[in-house]
Amino acid sequence: MERFISTWFVSAVALCVAAWLLGSHMNISGADESTLARIVTVLVVALIFTLVSSIVGPIIKLLSLPFIIVTLGLALLVINALLLLLTEKIADSFDVLFHVDGFWWAVVASIVISISQTVVNAVVGTNR
Repeated sequence: MERFISTWFVSAVALCVAAWLLGSHMNISGADESTLARIVTVLVVALIFTLVSSIVGPIIKLLSLPFIIVTLGLALLVINALLLLLTEKIADSFDVLFHVDGFWWAVVASIVISISQTVVNAVVGTNR
């Protein structure tokens, strides 16, 4: 349980960094919302992202392992972008405001999120 909570926290920070860097191309919550509402929205999106990444992610990566090997790991960028877009669709079904401007911005966002997660894990000292 402690590992899940730390992964959830790291995902929340990484999503905030990605939303900040990508500006209008990745939005979490509305600009007119209160600070508390924005924090809750980020935590809900991070929870969805953490669940998608930990449940769906390993299955997709296992099924596409030959393709990942052939592309020398570049297929992981596509998989992570698709997981982010799946997170967007799930969040939308719960009326949680989370938006990424298409596939290529999802690829950029997944790179930023991966780098951010690595940095935050190093600073916080969690091991994923």
